[in-house]
Amino acid sequence: MGVYLYGLDAADWSSADEGGWRAVASGVNGALARAGLPPYEPGDGPGWAFEEKLGRPMDSFTELCGAHLPAGERAALGGWTVMVPVPPAGEVRLPFATAYDDVAEVVAAARVLAAAERLAAVLGLPAELPDPHGPLVLTGWFLDGRAQRLAALSTAPWSTDLDAAFHVALYLRAAQYALRHGRPVAYC
Repeated sequence: MGVYLYGLDAADWSSADEGGWRAVASGVNGALARAGLPPYEPGDGPGWAFEEKLGRPMDSFTELCGAHLPAGERAALGGWTVMVPVPPAGEVRLPFATAYDDVAEVVAAARVLAAAERLAAVLGLPAELPDPHGPLVLTGWFLDGRAQRLAALSTAPWSTDLDAAFHVALYLRAAQYALRHGRPVAYC
């Protein structure tokens, strides 16, 4: 149990079944059409989907965002339900219930990436940070001791606050995945 960030495939995105995102997909395509852009369809991507668990406290991450990001970037980084690898015309609020809210907030992955990169630079995230190639890779790196062992050898700011570092790394890698593979990422 818990909250996960999960990469959606074309079947998830177009499904009207429980757990499907067809209503949100339709709303995104409507916003794109109003902006004169073509409709969005998720890429085929890799044989795996991005999947990471939000299992660490967020207090220090929230403080980090407040100290280093303007309000608009804070909202783009953490105030969404679905992140898409296309540029919606502004942020899109859709009146469709999701597992966690009555309104789906859609954000462009490029906006999330820009905010996450800014925070990654502030923290000096290590080059050893894994680029997920399967489920729970990043979550496991922070939980199984590898991050702690590397932090013990580092003087970079990330090493003193692994909770904030985890959340920055999570949003960084989720946005990179969405843009690289053409897939939306959602809270599930």
